[in-house]
Parts: sequence; C-alpha cells; structure tokens
Amino acid sequence: MDPYSAEGELINIHNHFHQGQYQEVVDFDVSSLSPENALPAQVLQLRARIALGQAEDVLAEVKGAAEPELIAVRALALRALGRDEEAVKTVEDLLAGNADAADNATVQVVAGTVLQAAGNSEEALALLGRHQGSLDAVALIVQIHLQQNRNDLAVKEVAAARRWAQDSLLVNLAESWVGLRLGGERYQQAFYVFEELAQAPATSSVRSLVAQAVAELHLGRTEEAQAALDQALKKEPGYAEAIANLLVLSVITGNGVDELTASLRKADEKHPFLVDLAEKSELFDKAATKFKAKVAA
Repeated sequence: MDPYSAEGELINIHNHFHQGQYQEVVDFDVSSLSPENALPAQVLQLRARIALGQAEDVLAEVKGAAEPELIAVRALALRALGRDEEAVKTVEDLLAGNADAADNATVQVVAGTVLQAAGNSEEALALLGRHQGSLDAVALIVQIHLQQNRNDLAVKEVAAARRWAQDSLLVNLAESWVGLRLGGERYQQAFYVFEELAQAPATSSVRSLVAQAVAELHLGRTEEAQAALDQALKKEPGYAEAIANLLVLSVITGNGVDELTASLRKADEKHPFLVDLAEKSELFDKAATKFKAKVAA
C-alpha cells in the first residue's frame, strides 16, 4: 500500500507537510509507525525542521548518515544555510556513487529541490522524471515548469496526475498553482482550494493564508487579501512571503512601502522580490544615464 494514500500510515503527516503545517509535522507521533515507514516519516520531520529555520541542527543530526535519503536531506540543509555549491556537490556525489539513489522517490524529490534551488532546472527535471507515481515529484515538476514559464507543460503534468491521483491534496494544490498562472475563471477555482485550507483550523497555516491572499489579489479583492495577510503575520510575524505580498498589496492600494521593504530585508535579505527590485533599479539607473535633461534657453 502507498503510505501516502488515503489509507496509508503517512497520509496525515504528509498532508501536514504540504499544507505548510511544519510544527505539526515535527510534533507528529511516529512511535506507532511500521518499520518501513519510519525513515520516510523521519525525512518529512527533518525537512519540516529545515523549513522552520533549524537547518544547522538538522545538518548535525544527519552528519555521517549512510542512507541516501538522509544524505539528500543533508544537501537540503546545506542549501538552506546558503552553502549552495556544497549542497549541489553532495547531491552529485550521491547520485554518482549510488546506482539506486536516482530511483529512490525521496532522493528524487529532496535532491531535485536542491538542484532547482541552485538553478539547475534541467538536471532537476531529469531526476524527477524518473519517478514512478510520486505526487511529490509531480508537484515539484509543476513548480519548475511554472518558474520556466512553461505553462503548457505544467498543465499537461497536472492533467496526467489527475487521471491517476484524482482528488489528492497535492494534485489540487498543483492545479491551483497553475490556475493562478493561467488566470480567468481559474483564479476563483484556485481561491476555493486555498481558502478552504487557510480557514479550517485543522489545515490552516501561514502558507495557506498567503496563498489565499494571492488568489484574493488576483480577484481584485484587496480588503480580503489584507485580512488574510494580517492573519498570516499574526501567526508568524517575520514570515517573508507574507511581508512580500503585503508590500505588493500596498503598492496596488497606493500606500507607502518603505517600512515593509525594510521589514522584508530584515526577514530575508535575499528574498526574490528584493533581488528583482535591485536588478530593476540598476537597469533603470543605467537607462537613465543615456538621457540628458534638456534645459530651455
């Protein structure tokens, strides 16, 4: 039986992880799990701890581990600490030194995450493409295609998964990510998925609240987006994605952004929004030097 299926032992901890409920994953009681599911559960808990900012502790915990899954987690922790080259080398050494590692579903997803984060999209897709019915791999493939602006491939990936996974949480999420990119009536469909997750106490997290807010923004509902982001920041005041989207909302509504920009820089000075803003500012400054003000005589 698939341990992540509706009848599987890991369905709840797996759903907590993909709902962004990382503390629930860490606190999940794994003592009664069958031996074959102990390692997959451990990996989910380690990944959750990395997401909660505990990468140093995780790195120390998996030091010297021989299991391919834990070596991949080590790479993920290195990536979270900004040690990208070391992280990628760890993945490459793992794949080169273990003939079976590339066919390990956990390695595919965790190592694929590291490769994509380091900008090695094609290598990540090649590894993920080896999966045999892994919805985690499907979800990551969809994210990569969306980042590549290959909406067509993302749509095909979701449609294919829908045929065999039906009403899985991950398929619903992936379909909603695609919907936010395609727009139109799909905005509302995506909103329903994110709003249901965000507002139900059993599934709510700062991540689902931000996703709801993004859908609200696309639908032009700025007040509702503000409310969802306020909820997210009440749960986790320093959550960079909530701050970044609140900054976008402030621009849309014509409010000042200096304080929010400073808050985002404090939360994550390498946040993609700030990196993109710096690049655009530099391009503007370069363009401005090509023009000289004309002074009337």
